[in-house]
Amino acid sequence: MNFIRLEKFYIFLFSIIPLSIIIGPTISLINILFLGLLFLVNAPYKNNNNLYKNPTFIILICIYFYLIFNSLVAVDFEKSMPRNFGFVRFVLLFLFINFYFYKYKNINQILIVWTIIIFTVALDSYIEIIFGKNLLGYGDIYKERVVSFFKDEPIVGGYLNGFIFIIIGYLSHKLFKQKLKLKIIFFLSIIFLLSCILLTGERSNGIKAIFGILLFFLLNQKISLRNKIVSVLSVMFFSLVIIFNSDYLKVRYGNQLFSQIIDKDKREKYIEGNLYLKLYKSGYAVFKDYPIFGVGNKNYRVVTSKNVTEKVNENYFVSTHPHQFYFEILSEHGLLGSLIFLSLLFFLVFKYLNAIIFSKNDIQLGCLIYLIINFLPILPSGSFFGDFNSTLFWINLSLMYACNPKTNIFHLNKKVD
Repeated sequence: MNFIRLEKFYIFLFSIIPLSIIIGPTISLINILFLGLLFLVNAPYKNNNNLYKNPTFIILICIYFYLIFNSLVAVDFEKSMPRNFGFVRFVLLFLFINFYFYKYKNINQILIVWTIIIFTVALDSYIEIIFGKNLLGYGDIYKERVVSFFKDEPIVGGYLNGFIFIIIGYLSHKLFKQKLKLKIIFFLSIIFLLSCILLTGERSNGIKAIFGILLFFLLNQKISLRNKIVSVLSVMFFSLVIIFNSDYLKVRYGNQLFSQIIDKDKREKYIEGNLYLKLYKSGYAVFKDYPIFGVGNKNYRVVTSKNVTEKVNENYFVSTHPHQFYFEILSEHGLLGSLIFLSLLFFLVFKYLNAIIFSKNDIQLGCLIYLIINFLPILPSGSFFGDFNSTLFWINLSLMYACNPKTNIFHLNKKVD
């Protein structure tokens, strides 16, 4: 009886992860901590002694100790410490998700709940796009930009990006090899979600979503070459139709981006005045001033803020972070720190690359694709170490390992035993 109650509690907390992120970072943090603590209390350590010898687990611990070191060499230890020391929650989340997939069978139930939540957010976003406000009355602050349930933050596109590849993988697994009607439902679901992300006005997430979905079709070993070509061309066609049938998106993607880059007369002015390019330049300037280990996590804001009064570097631009993954890593970790951190991170993400691509596990492939689009250069991004982005990243990484017995660390340990 206790076992059944515990499993139901696991299912509940696991199922509401996407909902907890919507409610706010505090609830998301509490939920993840609960899952981690449940793993610590209930995992059968006696049967998993080899876990501590597992290369994946060792890399996770190495990342954690490196981040602690990053705090010790940071410009402001107190700013950096909570973020870096708090990384342990993602180590525990990784272990919990792998353990859950190893121990329990109710995976389908959890992914159904996730699918319902994501489609609800997408539907709510469409309501805001059409009527100007979402179901809760949010939507006045950013005008054409969509906030949905996030109230005062235009991050719904990034949120949907964090889950749609898991959902697409799940729907592909359930629908793609079935009757033609179900295949059509699968493809319409993709268009429904992709269109929503594009219509939020978040250009970077829109480009990442298109690239990711194209990559899903190209790498999916269960899809024939003919269907790959048809799917890729269809996604590109529908994306262009969506953009060119929206005056707002034509401005966002056309006048404000591509025309500025293509036109020689506009390019120089665009480069000089573009906010993101100023942030990239500033991130690089911070890196040059702190080249070895950077300023420390969450310290870009500390250094650039001081420049307002002390005029340290004319290229510094005040912000919370450089808004681009690689410039954030370079500025806050330096060259040596970046090499250490990225080597460990890329090892985790790409360790089983061939196995994932050829395993025909669509959920695992979807997670891999989300991780890949996070590493795309140039495109703006939120802070990689911020609660929102880091939670989405580690959910996908954890699930990528967990959903396949060939990569799940507890299944691998069982083989060793």
